[in-house]
Amino acid sequence: MPISFSKVTVDLPAVQHNMNNNKRTLAAAVPPLSHSTAAMSLPGGFDHFQPRARASAANPEASHSYPVPLSPPLPAVSKSIELERAMSASSRSSLFVLESDRIVYEDEWLMVVNKPPGVYCESVLESVSRVFGVSDVSADSGSKSTRPELHLANRLDRDTSGVMVITKSHKVAAKLVKAFTQHKVKKTYVALCIGVVPEWDKITIKSGHGRSKFGAWRVYAASDVGRTLPGGSFVRDMETSFKILSLNGQRRLSTLPEQVNAEDSMIVVEEKALVNDNEGAKVKCEVLVRACPKSGRTHQIRLHCQYLGIPIRGDVKYEGVYEGEGEGEGEGKVYDYHALHAECLSLDHPVTGERVTFQAPLPSWASKDLQL
Repeated sequence: MPISFSKVTVDLPAVQHNMNNNKRTLAAAVPPLSHSTAAMSLPGGFDHFQPRARASAANPEASHSYPVPLSPPLPAVSKSIELERAMSASSRSSLFVLESDRIVYEDEWLMVVNKPPGVYCESVLESVSRVFGVSDVSADSGSKSTRPELHLANRLDRDTSGVMVITKSHKVAAKLVKAFTQHKVKKTYVALCIGVVPEWDKITIKSGHGRSKFGAWRVYAASDVGRTLPGGSFVRDMETSFKILSLNGQRRLSTLPEQVNAEDSMIVVEEKALVNDNEGAKVKCEVLVRACPKSGRTHQIRLHCQYLGIPIRGDVKYEGVYEGEGEGEGEGKVYDYHALHAECLSLDHPVTGERVTFQAPLPSWASKDLQL
């Protein structure tokens, strides 16, 4: 049976207007979930974000071998827990108010805050913008308004607490972004890990970093740096130095927030981590470490802690214990966040040129072990 067609006239400006309105409505309704959390909420998980390469006559190179990740895939339990944490943080985002005692430093160009855990960076920025009466915290209006043009100079994961820098002008933001890119900003973190007793006091680990075919961040061999990954990205280098501050609450000497220097003990990752199976290593302990990332890769410290066999407490994505074990105060306690804190930032002030250091007070889980 023949099919007849009729001419249809479309008002393109009207369609575009409706699409823009729909986008704004959708943006207001959808919470600010991260790429990985959004992927985990889908039935197929990360497969929706990273299509697998398929060989064909037209594309015979699609089946070429990709680098093999050396860290484990995401634990099955992490999907539901991470999604619950993300939705909880999103529901609180519009109500979040940055308390004045969380402002570490402020001048006419910068504001440095101590971000609490369980809060998105964007929520902190929105709270600061309300204080200044800024409706659009990142757009350049081109006007000569005296209101600050607020930008995030650095970002922290949702559950990571600590030092976060907010700039008050586009020019200052550009200078700081350049300083971070050129590795001129020195950063230290503290993390409470639970794992086997390390055989080192100080160590530096060098490896590759990238997304696996399922979209999760993974550790790769250092020799894989530069190789192509599924989706077209590349393995990039990452390097972190660690120093043990305490074991099971027993404080080590020299715990001041100086830069970690562990050049005498180095791991260059080329194979999967080996689990020490001697009797002493089977007993897990609490390990408080200070970490100094030399690069700035996503989840870098969390990935390297996992590789070293001391995943961060509460970090369910990377095999961290999320519920208290054993006897005592922590038994049965569910950890709502991972125990990672951005302790210190040292940089050249983008306007004065003076070297400045910003330090956030330690959370209770760190100050307790250090008896501060």
